[in-house]
Amino acid sequence: MARIAGVNIPTNKRVVIALQYIHGIGPSLAQQIIDKVNIAPERRVNELSDAEVLAIRETIDRDHLVEGDLRRDTAINIKRLMDLGCYRGLRHRRGLPVRGQRTHTNARTRKGPAKPIAGKKK
Repeated sequence: MARIAGVNIPTNKRVVIALQYIHGIGPSLAQQIIDKVNIAPERRVNELSDAEVLAIRETIDRDHLVEGDLRRDTAINIKRLMDLGCYRGLRHRRGLPVRGQRTHTNARTRKGPAKPIAGKKK
């Protein structure tokens, strides 16, 4: 079990897929990382040597913002918007959709389950 950026990545998957288990690394970034470290895309994590795992770990630590640091950075950005009192910050504060979606219907993921209104029966 290889541990990169504080995450145990699965050993029986290909390296490109396994790297995507780290928060902040998607398909294209995973491909860039293995290209930079010169690992074949069809290799699996359990076939990697300790030196290759170390090279991947160092590349991610040096060049990319992942896991806790990325989550903290995102939370700070949202908090800044809320403190400014701008429109996006107010939407975050009220738990409503931020990017202009409609809320008359839909938006249940952001608003939570529907609350019944007393006396409304039509």
